[in-house]
Amino acid sequence: MPHPPPLAGITVLSLEQAVAAPFATRQLADLGARVIKVERPGGGDFARRYDTTVHGEASYFVWLNRSKESLTLDVKSPEGQRILRELLAGADVFVQNLAPGAADRLGLAAADLQARHPSLITCTVSGYGTSGSWADRKAYDMLLQCQTGLLSLTGTPAEAVRVGISVADIAAGMYAYSGILSALFTRATTGRAPAVEVTLFDALAEWMSQPAYYTRYGGTQPPRVGARHATVAPYGVFTAADGKEVLLSVQNEPEWAALCEDFLGRPELVADPRFADGSARVAHREELDAAVQARFTELTGAEATALLDAANIANAGVNSVPDFLDHPALTERGRWRDVGLPGAAPDFQALVPPADLSGVSPRMEPVPGVGEHTERILAELGREAADIERLRAEGVIS
Repeated sequence: MPHPPPLAGITVLSLEQAVAAPFATRQLADLGARVIKVERPGGGDFARRYDTTVHGEASYFVWLNRSKESLTLDVKSPEGQRILRELLAGADVFVQNLAPGAADRLGLAAADLQARHPSLITCTVSGYGTSGSWADRKAYDMLLQCQTGLLSLTGTPAEAVRVGISVADIAAGMYAYSGILSALFTRATTGRAPAVEVTLFDALAEWMSQPAYYTRYGGTQPPRVGARHATVAPYGVFTAADGKEVLLSVQNEPEWAALCEDFLGRPELVADPRFADGSARVAHREELDAAVQARFTELTGAEATALLDAANIANAGVNSVPDFLDHPALTERGRWRDVGLPGAAPDFQALVPPADLSGVSPRMEPVPGVGEHTERILAELGREAADIERLRAEGVIS
């Protein structure tokens, strides 16, 4: 018999936009939390207009906002602030990633809220934190990739290349999500409701730890090496005789021996001083990669993959996004689920959340239209129909 979602009964109020905070709250919604998303009257979250590729809706927005309730509210107006205060009084968690300084101007700073609502968990997501000389700077994803040095690691020796997804936002959203879960556990076990603060910079800085340590203690940063690994060899993409690209990875001595003996057919390379250990193989990467590539030119992609599999060498075809969509690790395990869209748009297919909890089905309800739940939420707060119409006429809601 299915178990109830672990966050059933938890209410999350979120003044959110773009990616980081919506990713955190969507994951809370996946676990059963009620997430009330406060949007601007009229247009709503600007991420709704990033593109129109998913049956007229934005790919970013449908990814990040399923299972939420949308409330339009002018939070700068006196009436909007009253409604916000009522919602905060009934919330367990408040999340915001407003522009720098905006939360303070609205009286929504974490310290102020916790003074008024001691059991409320607050989560602030920002670019560089709420203090320090960088607090007021804009922090879009690619800017963070530059500031943390990530851009200096990705690409080829001739050109730096951004990571192709919003990696800083995703990292911050994950840490906000885990921070909120930790705070909910703390509140449940001690009664204390800690404040959570996550910055995009700190989140991506954590992910930069290995190259940071390598650089600080090795004297030079890892080079940009394209689709190869900066500190492991052989680890990269090779082209077979039929043009198929295959990535292989050798990470330890038994694998190195297997590659030499079972794939390259050159057992003498196992004891070659140029390739005696991981550091030596990196130092002689060009010679090593040339030897591996020479073998690939004798084989088709399928033949190379079969030999690598037989030798238990990790490998992968270089997939396109369409290849990924039909990957057997997704299709054979039922990892796609239909999710509804606003209005009469057909459903779209969304990936099931990656953390499977035994006996619990993830909540994957429709993506809301702008302000779709405004009237219902206000009615729960005791507003009559005439009052709601007045608020709409005054532009407090839409």
